[in-house]
Amino acid sequence: MSSKSRGVRTAVVAGTAVALVAGLAACQGQSLEDKGGKNNGGGKGEIVVGSAGFTESKVLAEMYSKILNAAGYSAHVQTLSNRELYEPALEKGQIDVVPEYASTLAEFLNAKKNGVKAKPVASSDIDKTVAALKKLAGPYGLKVLPSGPATDQNAFAVTKEFAAKHKLKTLSDLGRSGQKITLASGEECETRVFCKPGLKTRYGIDIAGLDPKGVGTPQAKQAVKDGTDQMVLTTTTDATLDNFGLVLLQDDKKLQNADNVLPVVNAKSAGDKEIAAALGKLTRTLTTRDLINLNSKVDAQRLKPADVAQTYLESKGLLKK
Repeated sequence: MSSKSRGVRTAVVAGTAVALVAGLAACQGQSLEDKGGKNNGGGKGEIVVGSAGFTESKVLAEMYSKILNAAGYSAHVQTLSNRELYEPALEKGQIDVVPEYASTLAEFLNAKKNGVKAKPVASSDIDKTVAALKKLAGPYGLKVLPSGPATDQNAFAVTKEFAAKHKLKTLSDLGRSGQKITLASGEECETRVFCKPGLKTRYGIDIAGLDPKGVGTPQAKQAVKDGTDQMVLTTTTDATLDNFGLVLLQDDKKLQNADNVLPVVNAKSAGDKEIAAALGKLTRTLTTRDLINLNSKVDAQRLKPADVAQTYLESKGLLKK
């Protein structure tokens, strides 16, 4: 399960994030303060690719790094645990590029600029969301590259048996069924628009109770498999749903925001057209199904993110074997 450090996909800005970056990075290998800048690397220069601490981000970062190396840069991955740490490092040019999610980053920067109670700027419309993201990112020295078809959004799953019994394919179907639902989720679901309130107002789903077992955790999915709960909040790239006999219900009325994957770079250190062109090939190729498969290879098959990234890129003709 990839948690994205987002729980409910809405990041909280940490006031001490900048101060924490150097200290955390020093514990994880090369200190970000030691990064000498793009012109100090081999070939076209050094590029540090930032990664968050969850599987999907690690695999994406490894793919970015390998593609940039093939394009003539000297690239390596630097892992920071969450967005509160890597985003300030990206602003400062301590890292140069990160794989991101359009709506999540847009709301992170929106809260950073306008406060945590700011009116949301993200929506289910990817074009409008990216436009809002670019407007917010620019003043922080960040450049947002084009998004692709791959997305990782909040999603809701039920057992295959429950879906078959009540003829469910969509969340609208569930609302019409009139079933009372206990939802395995994070505690934040009680107030988040995309969760309990949205399920009620947009779909008419009767959420009779919340079981705070987390977003897509094994415990949450097991509770649904066992029948303790009827539905679980997870993500569209959850690679272990089949292991629990679960199936996603389609968000047919687009309650969730558009969280398409896209690269975000430091405009000064990594704003070159060559970098955008190299990463753009991957962005256009990668699909949501690909993300699920990549996550599965790491989480279920226990393969290394770097090896999974290499095999995928070679299979798509993005790297030579």
